Amino acid sequence: MTANSKKNETALYEAIGALKTPDEIRRFMADLCTPGEIKSFAERWAIARLLDQGQSGYREIALETGSSTTTVARVSRFLKQENYQGYRIVLDRLKSK
Repeated sequence: MTANSKKNETALYEAIGALKTPDEIRRFMADLCTPGEIKSFAERWAIARLLDQGQSGYREIALETGSSTTTVARVSRFLKQENYQGYRIVLDRLKSK
């Protein structure tokens, strides 16, 4: 990643962090992303929430969300194994509300 790319990425994260309400986030995302990208993000977030509940298997989650089992497995890997822990941060934060 180039220095300029890293700078732009950081600026994007700062912009997202400046948003204060779900409506502001929705509006920003509508400008930033295609409807298909937003659908994919929403699908992955639904998968993460269902995996976190621990009540359904990969096939059931794939059927419920309209995703592939490959996508479910990828979200599961990021939820449980990867160092980023972005899903975990938000899931835990929302549980504590």
